[in-house]
Amino acid sequence: MKYAFLVAMLGGGLSLFIYGMSLMTEGLQTAGGEGLKRMLARAGRNPILGIILGTVLGTLVQSSATTVMLVGFVNAGLLSLAQTVPAVLGANVGSSLSMQAVSLHIGDYCFFAISIGFITSMAARTEKWRQVGRAFMGFGLLFLGMNIMSDAIRPYRASLQPLLAHVRTDSLGGIVLATLVSTGLTAIWQSSGATIGMCFALADAGVFNDAEQVYPLLVGAHIGTCITALLGSIGTNIDARRTALTHLVYNLIAGVMALLAMPLVLAIGRHSAQGLIHQIANINTIMVLGSALTMLPFWRGLAALVCNLSPSREKPPQPSFLATDLLDTPERAIMASIDELRRAMDICRFNYDMVAEVILLGAPPAELRRIKLNEKVINEIKAHLKSYFDQLAKRELSRRQLMLMQEVLRCMSDIERIGDHIDKLSDISMRRGREDFARFDEDTLNTIFVLYRKVGHILQLTRESLYPALNREHDYRRAVTELLEARDDYRSASQQAKALLGDEVSDHRISQIAALFYREYIATFDRIVRHTASIAISRQAPHFRIKDRKLDKSAPPAPDFKVPPPVDIEEYLHRQLEDR
Repeated sequence: MKYAFLVAMLGGGLSLFIYGMSLMTEGLQTAGGEGLKRMLARAGRNPILGIILGTVLGTLVQSSATTVMLVGFVNAGLLSLAQTVPAVLGANVGSSLSMQAVSLHIGDYCFFAISIGFITSMAARTEKWRQVGRAFMGFGLLFLGMNIMSDAIRPYRASLQPLLAHVRTDSLGGIVLATLVSTGLTAIWQSSGATIGMCFALADAGVFNDAEQVYPLLVGAHIGTCITALLGSIGTNIDARRTALTHLVYNLIAGVMALLAMPLVLAIGRHSAQGLIHQIANINTIMVLGSALTMLPFWRGLAALVCNLSPSREKPPQPSFLATDLLDTPERAIMASIDELRRAMDICRFNYDMVAEVILLGAPPAELRRIKLNEKVINEIKAHLKSYFDQLAKRELSRRQLMLMQEVLRCMSDIERIGDHIDKLSDISMRRGREDFARFDEDTLNTIFVLYRKVGHILQLTRESLYPALNREHDYRRAVTELLEARDDYRSASQQAKALLGDEVSDHRISQIAALFYREYIATFDRIVRHTASIAISRQAPHFRIKDRKLDKSAPPAPDFKVPPPVDIEEYLHRQLEDR
C-alpha cells in the first residue's frame, strides 16, 4: 500500500510540475503577445540574432513552445526553413537556462509565488497583468510539484537505489538504455523540463548521488521534447514539417556530441558547483551551449541535410512579401502589402476548395486540421501586416499613403473574417454529418452547391482585383465592376434559395433539422460575400492605387510629434452622469 501512495505522490508532484510549467509558459506567451512573435520573426535576419532571440524565448517559454511558434511562422510564409535553424539552436540553450532557475533552492518560497500569482491574476485590471500573475502562479506550482516528488522519494531512497542501478554509465549499453528511457518518458509528457525536474527531485532525495548517473537522462530529455513540435507540424506545409524535423535532427546530433564529450563535460560540471543539483543544471547548460556553438557555423548545412532527409514534391509556402528593406521606400512597401492581401486570399481560396469535399463527403481529420491551420496562417498574416505598418508609420508619409494603409488594413480584416467563415463551413458540415436526419436530398444539395460555386467565383474575382498593377482607372474599375456584378448575381440566387426552403419544409421534402443546417450554410455564404463586397468598395477608393513614379522614392523618418498634455476626464465623466 505504501508504494501505491508513493506512486500517487510522484504522479501528483510530476503533474503539478508539468502543469506549473505549462501555466508559466502560456502566461508569459500571452502576456508577451505580439511582442514575442515580432521578436521571433526577426530571428531570420542573421544567425547571431537568431540564436540570441531563440535563447531569450527558450528561457521564457521553453524550447518546445518556441519551436512550435517557429513551425507556425514557416507555415505562414513569414520565415524560411533556413532562417529558423539558429533560433532552434538558441531555444535549446534558453531551455537549459530556465532549468538553472529551477535548480535554485527556492522551493520553500513556492507558496508565496502561488499566492502572489493568484491574487494578481484575479485582481489585475488588464489582461497582460492577469497573464503575468498566471505565469507567477505556474512558477510556484512548478516548485511545489518538485517538493512533493522529493518528499515522496526521500523515505524510500534506499529501496529505489537498487531499482535505478541499471542507470549505469560504465558501459555503452547502459548509456544507450538510459538515454532511450529518458527519451520515451519525455515524449510521453512532452516536456524536457519535467524530466530534468524529476532528476533534480531524485538528486535532492539522495537517490542519485553522482552527476554521471543523470548525464544520459539529460541527453534523452532533449531528444524526447522534439515530439511536441513534430505533433504540432501535422497538417502544415513541407517546410513547416521540416522545421520540426530540424529540431529532432539537431538534438540527435547534439546528443551524440554530448555523449562523446561526456568525460570532459562531467569534469567541468563537477568543478562548477558544490551541490549535486547545481552540478546537474550546469552540466545541462554546458552540454547544450557547447553543441549550439559548434553547430552554429553549419546552420545552412543543417537545413540542407533536413531537406535531403525529407524529399518532397510539395511546393514550399509562398514567402511573405513584407520585406523589411522595403520600408525605406513606402510606395513599394504598400505595394508589397497589397501583394500580401492577395497571398492571404490564395490561402482562403485553397481552404474554400477543400471545404467542398467536407460538404459533400465529410473529410478525414488531416484535411480538417489543414483547414484549421490555414485559418491560423491568415491570422498570422494579419498580425504581421499590422506590425509592418507600425514600422512604416515611423516614416514621413503622404496623406494618400496613410489613407491607403487604412484601406489595406480594412481589406485584411475582411479577408481574415472570410477565412473564419470558410472554417465555419467545415464545422457546419461536420456537425451535419453526425445528424442522421440532416441529410439533404438531391435538389437541396444542388441548391447549396450552386451557391457554393458562385461564392468561389466571387472569391477568385476578389483575388484578381487585388493586383497592384491594376493602376489604370479602367482596369481596376472593370475588376471591381465584375466583382459587384457577381455579388448581385449571388444575392438573387441566395434569395431564391431562401424562398425555396419554406416550400421544402411545408412539403416535407426536408427535415426540420436539415432546414436549420441549410439556412446556416446560406447565412455563412452571405457573410463571405458581404466581406468581398467590402473589399470591392475599398478597392474603388480613388487613393487605392500605387503611383509608379514614387516607387523608388525614399522617405525620411517621421518628424517628431509633440504629445498633447493629458486631458482632464473629470468633466466628461460629470457630463456622462448628467445624461443618465
